[in-house]
Amino acid sequence: MPKSLLGKCLCGAVHYAVADEFVYAMNCHCSKCRRMTGSAFKPMAGIERNKLVLTEGQDKLLIYGNELRNNTRCKLCGSLLYSVVRDGAWVHVTMGTLVDSPTIRPTHHIFVGSRAPWFTITDDLPQYEEFAP
Repeated sequence: MPKSLLGKCLCGAVHYAVADEFVYAMNCHCSKCRRMTGSAFKPMAGIERNKLVLTEGQDKLLIYGNELRNNTRCKLCGSLLYSVVRDGAWVHVTMGTLVDSPTIRPTHHIFVGSRAPWFTITDDLPQYEEFAP
């Protein structure tokens, strides 16, 4: 049985559990992810949507978008928990909201062509101007 990872928002109002079965992980430097996180990039891990379960605070969610494509936050503290992508079938979990350490680590950077000019990538991970091939 796969290990389950716990995650939560900053204030603790929203908790989730997700299988430690992420298919990919990356750092996105696009301008939307930067604005969404208020950071130089968004570290995220992708998994099928049905492998993430909200365990507390369902009524505390702020969903920007629709059922098939959205960014899901805690409406109390504003933490970005995950983004629903691929026509609602997948989620991109923001790795900073995980309480437990996942097996996967980011393997590449995407959208470095639009990265913040004040940020320098200092690791040796592959970098792609837009999406990874």
